[in-house]
Amino acid sequence: MAVDVEDESILASIFKDSFPESWRDNQDFSVYLSELSSFGVDKLSREPERLSEERAQILQQTEELAFCNYQTFIRTADCTQNTYRDFGRVESSVTRMLDKLPGFGERCRSFMKEAEQIGVSRRMNSLTLNRHTEILEILEIPQLMDTCVRNGYYEEALELAAYAKRLEKKHSSLLVIQGIVREVRQSAQLMLNQLLQQLRSNSQLPACLRVIGYLRRMDVFTEAELRVKFLQARGSWLRSILAAVPEDDPYFHITKTIEACRVHLFDIITQYRAIFSDEDPLNEAPVNEAAIFHGWVVQKVAEFLETLERDLQRGVGGRLDSLLGQCMYFGLSFSRVGADFRGQLAPMFQRVAAETFRRAVREAADKFQEDMNRYTLIALPSVLGGAPGNQTGTLQPPMSLLDFQPLACFLNNILTAFNDLRLCCPVGLAQDVASCLQDALNTVTRQILAFHRAEESAFSSREKQLFLLFCSAYAEDLLPFLNRCLQVLFPPAQIAQILGVPPTQLHRFGGLGSIDLVVVLQPLDFLLPQRETQIQDPGPESGGLDPESVQSALRDSEEPEEETRGDEEEEDFSVD
Repeated sequence: MAVDVEDESILASIFKDSFPESWRDNQDFSVYLSELSSFGVDKLSREPERLSEERAQILQQTEELAFCNYQTFIRTADCTQNTYRDFGRVESSVTRMLDKLPGFGERCRSFMKEAEQIGVSRRMNSLTLNRHTEILEILEIPQLMDTCVRNGYYEEALELAAYAKRLEKKHSSLLVIQGIVREVRQSAQLMLNQLLQQLRSNSQLPACLRVIGYLRRMDVFTEAELRVKFLQARGSWLRSILAAVPEDDPYFHITKTIEACRVHLFDIITQYRAIFSDEDPLNEAPVNEAAIFHGWVVQKVAEFLETLERDLQRGVGGRLDSLLGQCMYFGLSFSRVGADFRGQLAPMFQRVAAETFRRAVREAADKFQEDMNRYTLIALPSVLGGAPGNQTGTLQPPMSLLDFQPLACFLNNILTAFNDLRLCCPVGLAQDVASCLQDALNTVTRQILAFHRAEESAFSSREKQLFLLFCSAYAEDLLPFLNRCLQVLFPPAQIAQILGVPPTQLHRFGGLGSIDLVVVLQPLDFLLPQRETQIQDPGPESGGLDPESVQSALRDSEEPEEETRGDEEEEDFSVD
């Protein structure tokens, strides 16, 4: 029977101090209060007595129950105590277990991960075992590449390098592949060095073709760079050949250099043209790749000309004509490849010939001065028993000069210089040779005058007569003979042909290629017998050409093939 809220509040206010607050929630207590409130006065007055009797009855029953079942209560208490103790142990064990559960779970997860990794590794190992042969082949690529390169199997090495490039494209992220590719590149660099070294050796055209083919397949150079590398390598080999030529003897050095350049440089040019195709001719290549070859050939020709000029300056003896012939043949052979350089040889040999002649003439003049310082006028019978005189129409030296030792020695030295010049005698040197010889003769004239001034006061009549004969031989025999020698070296007809004038008009050009005897003998006029006045050549003011202009025309008209004369046009000048 439920209790209304209002009744409950009334009961609570009536018995608020009679029972603990905790009883309020007891259902039985609420039911009892409801029943109690329904009792009448009589029944309510007897309620305490009933409660006392019921209490006593309950206490008696309880005592009887306790007496009859005390052992059960004891065992129950023991069980309760044991149960409490066991529950405590269980609680502590559960607490320890709960503390250890997170670590255990973490270790379980770690074990799962390790187990997964082990499983993956096992599957990879199984796959690796199945692909062992293929993997081993890939790992041996660097070693195989190095073996092929060192043994010269370049075809196989190129195939391995191409295979390594494909592997790199597919598996560039794998460290093993990166290491393999790196080692293959090192071997490829070694192969590149070996191929370039082959080009620096004595390789023939088939070998050069193979090497260039390998270099093109390696794809490390552009076409222009490949041409430059080829020319550099072949040029290095040519320099090694030229460097091996002994330099002690200039003539031997330059002849061997000419031979080496003519043979090997021509081979290099042939190899280049067979390997690299240039549609444009060599001398018309504007820019692009053909200009590389043109520049290299020009450089090599310039280096040869520098070597030639250096050796010519060192001196090649009397073999200038032989050297010129070899150089001309060299230039002629190069004309077939469009690199004819013969036009640059003429000025070089002309300078050397002029310098050699000038040095010989200067030495002859110095020797004449020494002879005059030691000369004594002594009356000796003439070797030929006759007086000195002109020997017109012959190139035999005047025998009368043998009576005068300084003049004979001077003529011998000059004739030696003429003989050396005759071997390589460009027509353009006509004026230079004549001017050089005239300067030397002016020096000789001054030496004769100095001898006369120094010895005139001590001359006897016989010595004076001999000195006059000395001067006459110098003026009438030596000088005209030297002029005739100059005409043999530089024929007037040839000079006139070059100048485009008749030979009879050649005298209008200021005595080209001859000695001006009047100028040379003018200081000795007071010692020489009276001669008929010679007709002097008209100068430029008479309508002739300027000698300097004529000399320039002679030099410009020189052709390399006509620089030397045949021996049939000249005689050997000598004085026994």
